[in-house]
Amino acid sequence: MVFVFCGVVSGISLTLEEALPIMVGDSMQPRVFPIFLMALIAVLNVALIVQILGRPLPRRLWEPRQTWVSALLLGVFYLLTENVDIILALIAVMFTLCLVWGERRLWVAALVAVGTTVAIFFSFDLLLEVRFPRGLFTDWYYG
Repeated sequence: MVFVFCGVVSGISLTLEEALPIMVGDSMQPRVFPIFLMALIAVLNVALIVQILGRPLPRRLWEPRQTWVSALLLGVFYLLTENVDIILALIAVMFTLCLVWGERRLWVAALVAVGTTVAIFFSFDLLLEVRFPRGLFTDWYYG
């Protein structure tokens, strides 16, 4: 099913018109990123299939508590993104996920949350030249 999803999204991405050079400059066309992302998801899915075929996992009767808390945190992430800021939402949710999944050192969880978010932000902003939606932090950063 994952491969079908990747194929459909890639096919839809190919229907996007090319942006004018004046709009994108030297950066990527709008269709490139979704296709790259779908290719990455397909490759990771193949790796997962190979791993599972090599050593099947035992069936569980129920999912662990961390799974349900992580799913709940996705909803919290959405609410924070819509009402506060996507950058602050990433930091808060990643910090909480670290603690939920067993990290006991607060400074490590904070370092992972802030470091990953900063890397994501500057990768999109400086390398891909994609602006994030406006919020508390992004209003301050973009001016």
